[in-house]
Amino acid sequence: MAIITLTTDFGHKDHFVGAIKGTIYTELEDAKIVDISHSISPFNIQECAYILKNSYKAFPEGTIHIVGVDSEPSPENEHIAVLVDGHYFIIANNGVICLITSEIKPEKVVEINIPNPQFGSFPVLNVFVQVACHISRGGTLEVVGKPFDKLKDIKEFAPRITDGGNAIVGSVIYIDNYGNVVTNIQKSLFEAYRKGRRFELQARSKKINEIHYKYSDIINFNLEKNQRKGPGDLLALFNSAEYIELAIYKSDLNTVGGASTLLGLDYRDTITINFL
Repeated sequence: MAIITLTTDFGHKDHFVGAIKGTIYTELEDAKIVDISHSISPFNIQECAYILKNSYKAFPEGTIHIVGVDSEPSPENEHIAVLVDGHYFIIANNGVICLITSEIKPEKVVEINIPNPQFGSFPVLNVFVQVACHISRGGTLEVVGKPFDKLKDIKEFAPRITDGGNAIVGSVIYIDNYGNVVTNIQKSLFEAYRKGRRFELQARSKKINEIHYKYSDIINFNLEKNQRKGPGDLLALFNSAEYIELAIYKSDLNTVGGASTLLGLDYRDTITINFL
C-alpha cells in the first residue's frame, strides 16, 4: 500500500491532524502515514514548497502527498491532484506545485471533482483524504477529476538578475530550526552568472565573499584554536538542497541566537550578490 504523507500549517495544538489520520485509518486500516511537517508558517506557500521539494524525493514512487496549506477552495484556488516525478500531490492550486515542479513537467493534472463533496472549512479532511484513499486503493486520477491546465505560477519568488548580469537579488524563503536563513538563490544560478568572478554577498550590513559546502569549512584547522573562526561566526554555504544559506556556526536560537535573529532577517527579506 502506498505511503501517504501529510504537510500542513495546522500545528499540533488542535484536532486537525488527529482527525485526518483517524479518517485515513478508518478508510484504510493498513495505511502508512508519514508526517513531513505540520509547522509550516500559516499560508506560507514558499516555505511549504521548499520543504516538500526537498523531502518528497526521499519517498518511493507512488507515494501520495496530502498538502494542507492555503487549501480552502475558491474560483482562484481550485483543488487539484497532480502526478509528477512518479509522486501524487493532492493540493490547492496556490502556487506550491509550480514552485516544486519548476524543473519537472507534471505527467497529469486534474481538477478534483468528487461526487457529493462536503463543502466546509476543513477541505483537507472532507476532500483531500477521500482522493488520497482512492489513489491508495489503485484508483486513477481520471475518476476523481477532469484535466486541468491552469496551474498557478508565482513569479514573485524567483531571484532577479540585475545590472546586466552583474548582480543577483534574492530573498529569504525559509528559516530553519537553527535560525539558519535559506535564500532562493540556487547554486546553479549563482555559478551561471559568476563565471569565475569574485563576488560580495550582502545581507543587511554584513558582507561575505566566500561560500562553503559544509558548516565546518569555516574553520581553518591549520591555525591555533584561539586564532580560528568557530562557534558564533557567520558563514554562507550551499546547503544540502543547493540553495545559498546563511548560518551562525553552531548557533542556538534559545541561547546566542541564529543568523535570522542576529542579522535581523525574516521571510522575504532581500539578499544581494554583486559580482566584481
